This record gives sequence, C-alpha cells and structure tokens, in this order.
Amino acid sequence: MAEKREEFSNRWGIILAALGMAIGAGNLWRFPRIAGEHGGTFIILWMFFLVIWSIPLLMAELAIGKHYRKGTLGSLGSLSGKKFNWMGTFVTLVTVGIAFYYSVVTGWSLRYFLLNTQNLVNYLFGSGAMNESFADPNVNFMDNFWASLSNSSWEAVLCYMVTITVAIWVLGKGIKKGLEKTNKILIPTLFSLLLVVSAFAIQMPGGVEGLEYLFTIDVEKFKDPIIWIEAITDSAWSTGAGWGLMITIGSFSRQKEDVTLNTFLGAFGNNTAALLAAMAILPAVFAMAATPAEAIDFLHGGNTALVFTILPQLFAQMPGGPFLSWIFFGAFAMAAFSSILPMMQLIIKNLTDYEIPKKKAAIIAGAACFVVGFPSAWWLDFFENQDWVWGVGLLVSGIFISFLIIKYGPMKFKKDFIDQNSDFKVSKYYFAGMIYFNFVAGLFLVYWWMGRDYSAYPWFDENGKWNVIDIYSNATIVTQWAVALVIAVVFNGWFYRKFVKK
Repeated sequence: MAEKREEFSNRWGIILAALGMAIGAGNLWRFPRIAGEHGGTFIILWMFFLVIWSIPLLMAELAIGKHYRKGTLGSLGSLSGKKFNWMGTFVTLVTVGIAFYYSVVTGWSLRYFLLNTQNLVNYLFGSGAMNESFADPNVNFMDNFWASLSNSSWEAVLCYMVTITVAIWVLGKGIKKGLEKTNKILIPTLFSLLLVVSAFAIQMPGGVEGLEYLFTIDVEKFKDPIIWIEAITDSAWSTGAGWGLMITIGSFSRQKEDVTLNTFLGAFGNNTAALLAAMAILPAVFAMAATPAEAIDFLHGGNTALVFTILPQLFAQMPGGPFLSWIFFGAFAMAAFSSILPMMQLIIKNLTDYEIPKKKAAIIAGAACFVVGFPSAWWLDFFENQDWVWGVGLLVSGIFISFLIIKYGPMKFKKDFIDQNSDFKVSKYYFAGMIYFNFVAGLFLVYWWMGRDYSAYPWFDENGKWNVIDIYSNATIVTQWAVALVIAVVFNGWFYRKFVKK
C-alpha cells in the first residue's frame, strides 16, 4: 500500500529546497573562476540567460511535478505519453548519474573542512606550523594533499560514505522532518558564512581591485561568442534547469503554491549565492597575487585546482587566514551536502512511486551512491569523465523537456500547469518564445561543447579504435548516452506501465 503523500509545510520549504538544489559546489568553484576570467561582461550575460534559459525550464519543471504529484519517471511520462516516455527515463538516468559521482564531492568537502578545522586548532593552540606548510609554495602541501585524496584514497571513500550515510538518515525522516528541516539550517547558515568571508576578503589590501575586476564591463568582450556560450551553459548547470530536480520538489508542493513566484525567488537566490562566492574568492586571489595577470593565472588553474589547492594556500598567507579558510570550507561542505539531498530525493521519490517504503528507498538510494560512486572516489580521471559526460547530458535533458512542452503546446502548458494558483504571472509569449529558443539553443550547445576538441582523439584513437576510454572524447559521451538511451527505449513500456499508468 502506498504511503501517505508528503508536502512541504509552506512556501519557504519549497524555496529553501530549490536553493539547496541549485547552490552546490559549482557556485563556489566554477562560477567564480569563469566570472574572474571574463569579469562583468560575463555576469551581465549570465543574468540575461537566467531569465532566458533557466527560469522558463525551472518554472515548467516545478509545475509538472506539482501537477502530476509524481517523480521524474511518472511526471514526464504522464506529460509525454507512451511514445516519448523514454525521454523522461533518459532525463532521470542523467541526473542519477550525476548523483553517483557528485556524492564524492560531498566527501571531498567534508575532508577539507576537517583539514581546515585541524589547521585552525593548530593555529590557535599549537605552533602554527601546519598553516605555515599550507602557505609555503616550496612545500607543496596542498598539491600533495589533493593528489593523495583524489586518487586511490580510502580517506576519500570513507568521507563520501559518511556524507551519504548522513543523507540517508536525513531523507529517511521524510520531507518536513528531514529535507525541509535540514534546509532551514543549511541555507541561512551558508549565506551567512559566504557574507562573512566576502566582507573579510574585500577589506584585504588589493581586495577591492578584485571586486572591481569582477564587476567591470568590457564592451568589447560582448563580441566574443565563447563568453555568451559560457554564460548560458553556466546558468543551465548552476540553477539545475533541466535536471528534473524541480519536478521532484514540485511533487511535494501544496496545490495553492505560486509556481512562478517560487521559481523566481529560488533562481535569483541561487545567483546571489554565486555572486557572494565570487566576491569572497576574487578579492582573496587578487589580494595575494603579485599582479592582476598572476591572479588571472590562478583562476585558469581549473575548478578543482582553484578550490582544493590554490585557495587554501592563499588563505594561509593572509592575516587570520585559518579562520577564513575554515569558514569557507564549512560553506563549501554545506553547499555540496545541500545539493546531494535533492539528487538522492529524486531517486527516492521514483522508488516510492514504485511503492517501495520511504526508509527502504532511502537506503537503496544511498547504497547505489556508495557502489556506483566508488570509482569516482578512487580515480580522479573517472570522476572528471563522469562530470563531462553527464554535464553535457544535462543539456540534452533540457532539450527533451523543451520538446515535451512544445509537443503539448507552450501557451496551453502555461495556462494548464504554471498559471494554476499563481498570482504572479509572466507573459505567455515570453514563456513560449523561450521554450522554442531553449530547444534550438540546447541543440547548438551540445554541438558546440562536443566540437571543442578537449580530446586529441575525439572519436578514434591513434590506432583507429573507438576512443571510449578517453576522459573527454566524444566517443565516451556517445557510448554512455547510448547505454542510457537503450535502457530507456528497450524498457519504455515497462517504465510507462509501472510509473505512469499505475
């Protein structure tokens, strides 16, 4: 017998869940890096595409979940009909794939928080030698620590197992007592910590220069198509548009909830958190770099390098740096954990739709993350491959959701799904136009990212063999997508019977 349907207790429960879903590690490592490279020009375009790409998709997903009251499999299948039910299955598999490797990020964040706690204690009550080793570039402490943690490390495995165990415990309590209650603590605390680090970073010598660089608009950069593509892609990845996570959140919303208002509040809240992270990181990088050019070089180090090696070293060189580093990595751990919760909730919701009890579903979801996430915890190359494959796969998910809305009729969809119980409404022409735009833009983005030649042999290796084992090859993307599509198509009828008709 199916369990009694759960709901968030109020609007803030939904908004905090949406913020927890969107504010993840990417806000603290990817956005500051890209914003630091391109400055205010990127931020203008990033805000523009929040309204163009992300908000229409997020509104649609929240409305779909609210309307059908099911997880991604049941909701998207109900919208699509049996013929295109496989699209909803693919969207679900993509996000589940992300949950498996993203669980490892939560483990890394926990380990770095513990490391910085140890450093702070040593700084306050010990010799301070640990912080000195962090700061000394000749010692390479942070480089060695990250290299050890990200490859063949039982510490990494243990830490991500601990975070997943805590997530199972939280989600096993249900929506109100678990997810909602936890987000009421995590999200306000996360914003507070980011505000504290930002305030300190800006006051450092050279900090204002980093802030000025962040918000300086170079009109000439608007001519660079790469910045436009980076802006729309980061908006898609950062807000969670196309992930199906908002469908899951919407399935627990009350019928009287305002879809449009809740979406706007959640989306702009996510961007605010990303800007706070950039305002914390950019001033710190510029304050400790000898020249602005050196600061930019730091930002070019890549996402994981910036957060896990460069920033700890820079913080260690600042007056009171151990405090700031401890606060920053506390915020980072909270952001990572708040994002894994809705990913696991997506799995749990689909399992409970299959009439598996909630607590048992939470254990199954956690066990799956333990097992399938292990290779990403053990090999950094595997993690980066999964991040590449399913990160681009999210754009395909956005295309599929846009297609299903177009199939239904965007204006009719807005009237039937979004406008129900919504006092705050957007133009039907805006919504319809953006859905059509997103479908075309999504196709272009997939083509563009796969054409970037991140691999020297995108399709076949030097021996003419299918280059499936290359981290960034197109062959590995197509192969793994094909596996997901085969599962979705072959079992299309079964998924439709079990999650839609039932």
